[in-house]
Amino acid sequence: MRIEQIELRELAMRLRFRFETSFGVEQDRRILLVTVRGEGGEGIAECVAGEFPGYAYETRDTAWSVIREFVAPLILGHDYATPHQLLHDLRFVRGHNMAVAAVEMAFWDLQAKALGVPLWHLLGGVRTKVPVGVSIGIQPTVEATIEQARIHLEEGYRRVKLKIKPGWDVAPVRAVREAFPDADLTVDANSAYRLVDVPIMRQLDTLDLAYIEQPLAHDDLIDHAALQGQLGTAICLDESIHSAEDARKGLQIGAGRVINVKVGRVRGYVAARRLHEVAVSFGAPVWCGGMLESGVGRAHNLHISTLEGFVLPGDTSSASRYWDADIVEPLLEAVDGVQQVPSGPGIGVRLVAGLVERLTQRIEILTADAKGCS
Repeated sequence: MRIEQIELRELAMRLRFRFETSFGVEQDRRILLVTVRGEGGEGIAECVAGEFPGYAYETRDTAWSVIREFVAPLILGHDYATPHQLLHDLRFVRGHNMAVAAVEMAFWDLQAKALGVPLWHLLGGVRTKVPVGVSIGIQPTVEATIEQARIHLEEGYRRVKLKIKPGWDVAPVRAVREAFPDADLTVDANSAYRLVDVPIMRQLDTLDLAYIEQPLAHDDLIDHAALQGQLGTAICLDESIHSAEDARKGLQIGAGRVINVKVGRVRGYVAARRLHEVAVSFGAPVWCGGMLESGVGRAHNLHISTLEGFVLPGDTSSASRYWDADIVEPLLEAVDGVQQVPSGPGIGVRLVAGLVERLTQRIEILTADAKGCS
């Protein structure tokens, strides 16, 4: 497959709700779509880097620049039979996993479409229905938190995740647990705590949580291991895991017992599959986390969630929960907490062209001949 063109397109989208985490508030989203074209076909993916360097150091703007200045010149005009070959040519791009992942994932979509099969076939998936949960941002009050949990549990979602931060943790979580004693409940700190906060973690440990997600620093495994040794509740590692090797080290030293796999964070599908295999070898369940994606990113998340070890509900809830109008069709909607994996070729969804054009803020097309903007 010869890569002839890479298109970068930024869309302005607005979430239906204000989403607050320990590192900030989001509602207006800048969605970066990456399209790879070659031999009459095209594949598309979503770069999940954020608007600001809160979750990770990458941003939409750094990803755009890295793809334009470094990734595209290395692969445009080249023929690749596999994504592994493409990644080999990008091996000297250190870091910038989200930028590299967007191009690699678009190439997977291109190949699957060329073969006329759903992407999950190429990835080695084993299911076509994926259980999903919801992620509830920090709310203005405890009562509002309980109400949001109630709404989503009544809609059939299989897991409710509550965002927490220092000063907003034990009280709202305890209130939700008391209101819904049988709910599959988790919390996500997004690296907001330190090891000296063990007393808070021990209180959370009494609330029958499925796991506590990334309580400590984004670049830490050692302190997570020390914390996990003091808790009965599993720690789920997210920001700390950027590769299969990170997963091996974290599981080997007991830094956690569950892993959140975000394909963009770990550099794409090849790396995500390796990470998944490591987790399975340790008997550690994995699940697919969300980054407030549009339907493009959501479709990709559903396909990776078909792998054997993705046994816990992911963050791929209904598009209508996030957007008044999503940019793909068919819409990806959960029914009783389950998403059907799109069955068409590639990621199985197509862009709503008119809507995408209206939302587009900037576009740049990189070509194989000029390896620059046309």
